[in-house]
Amino acid sequence: MIKDLPENKVKDIAIAVALEKESAESKIWYVYLINLKNEPIENVLITSRGYGEKDGKPVKTSTLRHMFPVVGQRAFKVIEPIDEQTFGLNNEYWLSYYIGKNIYDKKFIFLPESIVDVNFIRLPVVNKVGVMIL
Repeated sequence: MIKDLPENKVKDIAIAVALEKESAESKIWYVYLINLKNEPIENVLITSRGYGEKDGKPVKTSTLRHMFPVVGQRAFKVIEPIDEQTFGLNNEYWLSYYIGKNIYDKKFIFLPESIVDVNFIRLPVVNKVGVMIL
């Protein structure tokens, strides 16, 4: 039964959006998975999708899936590039991974207009400026 399953809480794992490059014409952004743990995580699966409203009409992006066999301790992986036009949507990243035989999962959602300058921090491990959800 579901009540008998262990409660595996996701800790020390973050999803971040970072400004990669900026020019007069455009900005290039990437989404990162950051493992802040002192141990690797394995069989990492991430699904990403955007949804919300734009100009009063419902909008959904494609669902993308990403797989990483291992993300090392205190390491990061680039998940995907992200277009600035999606910052007005909910950007959802659903993460699952293993540590040993235990599975962990968590949903991370960047709310509309949350990827803005006032929310920027220096991202740990990645060492870039961006917005992070722990």
